Amino acid sequence: MSVDYSKKTKEELIAEILRLKSRKKYGIVWEDKPEDVIAECIEKLPVLTEDTNKAVLLGNSDSTNIIIEGDNYHVLSVLNYTHEGKVDVIYADPPYNTGAKNWVYNNNFVDGNDAYRHSKWLSFMEKRLRLAKTLLKETGIIVVTIDDYEIATLTLLMNEIFGEENHLGTVVIKSNPSGRSTISGFAVSHEYALFYSKSSFAKIGRLQRDDRQIARYKESDNLGSFEWVNFRARYSTISPRLQYPIFIKKDASGFRIPLLEWDTEANKYQLIERPDKDEVIKYPIDAANKMRCWKWSVETVNKSKETEMAVRLDSTKQPSVYAKARMKDEGMLPLTWWDKTEYSATAHGTNLLNRILGGKKFDYPKSLYAVMDTLRVAAPNKNAVVLDFFAGSGTTGHATLELNKEDEGNRQFILVTNNENGIAENVTQPRIKKVIDGYDKNPGIPANLRYFKTDFINKEQASDDTRYALVRRSTDMICVREGTFESVIDEDHLKIFRNWDHYTAILFDLNHFDFFKDQLLKLDEPTSIYVFSLTNDTYSADFNDLKQRYKICPIPESILEVYRKLFNE
Repeated sequence: MSVDYSKKTKEELIAEILRLKSRKKYGIVWEDKPEDVIAECIEKLPVLTEDTNKAVLLGNSDSTNIIIEGDNYHVLSVLNYTHEGKVDVIYADPPYNTGAKNWVYNNNFVDGNDAYRHSKWLSFMEKRLRLAKTLLKETGIIVVTIDDYEIATLTLLMNEIFGEENHLGTVVIKSNPSGRSTISGFAVSHEYALFYSKSSFAKIGRLQRDDRQIARYKESDNLGSFEWVNFRARYSTISPRLQYPIFIKKDASGFRIPLLEWDTEANKYQLIERPDKDEVIKYPIDAANKMRCWKWSVETVNKSKETEMAVRLDSTKQPSVYAKARMKDEGMLPLTWWDKTEYSATAHGTNLLNRILGGKKFDYPKSLYAVMDTLRVAAPNKNAVVLDFFAGSGTTGHATLELNKEDEGNRQFILVTNNENGIAENVTQPRIKKVIDGYDKNPGIPANLRYFKTDFINKEQASDDTRYALVRRSTDMICVREGTFESVIDEDHLKIFRNWDHYTAILFDLNHFDFFKDQLLKLDEPTSIYVFSLTNDTYSADFNDLKQRYKICPIPESILEVYRKLFNE
């Protein structure tokens, strides 16, 4: 029933507005808690600074992996400038909020006695997930791991940020085969991985078959290995075009599709011949006597029956039509229950990390193989950019390198972690360096790694001062954005970098424009040009005679524009 608001008084309209505002939405509601690292961005602007002493350069020049040390809110803010819409998959293993003082909020551990621990956790996660979402490509996927303490709230939060329609699935991973005892009497042996997409364009990958699954394909022909499966489809969707009779020889020596005629009005096939005396009629009827469908259409059966189909005895010893299910090279669709022994976080997380680093230096790392399979599903693209903003011991980076070794891929990772208890410097970076160099009789995996830290620029009363300071400190951010790290020219007033397919040129001082232009004319690859400007002026007309393809971006305005949006200025 519609309401005619034109006949309402002012007081009645105000009362109706207040009533509508007070209605609780469907979803999750919590008390938002202020966070110091977010308030810090009111007075300061985050930037990146490279620590060249921690770089490892053993790979080809067209791929660079990155570790960034700093609070992940600040780093995600920077990445909104350098990597907006560029990330293929995000893997996040946040604090599980168990009440066991395993994470810090505003410089204090959050324990089970904190009455606001759920609100603090939700405030913490919501702000970071929203920053992370903008980094994903339209085809991108985010995976967040969690256990029973926050699975319900996290699912509702992810639904709110990414959309319930983009919930691809929730996987249960048997990460602790021996179980963790609880006061309830259950031994918890699992955790969850929530898969969400940025949009409907995302596609999940397949998983490799294990020995048990491969063993099912016991037969082979000139097209490869296969197993026989009943020709009746298992799916519940009903299609009249897939409901037709098949004539089967009583002695199981063969079958045929009889003469049929499609009845448009009745929307079904009409049988226009009877079976021979040595034949029986078979429809796709299941054990519950319910009509289902055949796997393929009549046309497909007539094309494929000689090579892909046969009559075999079913479980009741009756002749039935079977089809060959072939073992596809791309693997199998992932199940929502993962229980390989390799998923044990103790054997393939803690013990593996101890072997790499020579002793225990980090609690509760993920199983390398669980993360590898997660990336196989979420990032089937061999050139994927992988981000982990709760990087911890660096398992995601290790998994990315192992996948590249396995399929000769060119995936790149960005690992983000703070340096609490020396994690970044003493665990994350040394682990990745060991994987690249080789460890414990494991050969190295050649790759490039660069290490950055977050720093800050104070916002000054005079905005021009902030702009000058930001431009001078933006070089490393621009190099990360462009993926160009090899220095070609390094002057106070201008810098030029390159990678395998393009240059990045940065002009800090317009008084040196002519010299800058002369250097650009010598370049023979596409070039990204960054020009200092107190406004949004790119001076594009001055570059019209360049022979190479180029794009121009004003600095620092392009950076400030991102930060204004993020920090609501």
